[in-house]
Amino acid sequence: MSQRLDRINELLRREIGSVVQREFEFPNALVTITGAEITQDFREAKVFVSVLGGHSKSILEKLNKKRAIVQQHISKRLTIRVTPVLDFRLDASAERGVDMIHLLDEVDQLPKAEPNQEVSENGENSDT
Repeated sequence: MSQRLDRINELLRREIGSVVQREFEFPNALVTITGAEITQDFREAKVFVSVLGGHSKSILEKLNKKRAIVQQHISKRLTIRVTPVLDFRLDASAERGVDMIHLLDEVDQLPKAEPNQEVSENGENSDT
């Protein structure tokens, strides 16, 4: 991807994030714009949204339904030829990260084997 597209993607991410923060309310949920990917012709952009603590499906539906509001704000703030049509999509990486931390905590709670014990192929401890 070109540096220009990278810069535009980052600008879109920041601007969309500030518009969503100002214009929308999501009770009991933390909604973050984690990324944007604009097409080469600038006509469409995928916007990745991370949702913690809420119903991600309903939040995405709300954002996609009201995307014209976000696009209108974007067109006033950014000077690009065409304001892209936004397509909000779920970015589940933060949720997966939280799940991974929980799994690691569970593994940490498992009983630990003694460092000097060897385990044979059939799973029994062998004292040599």
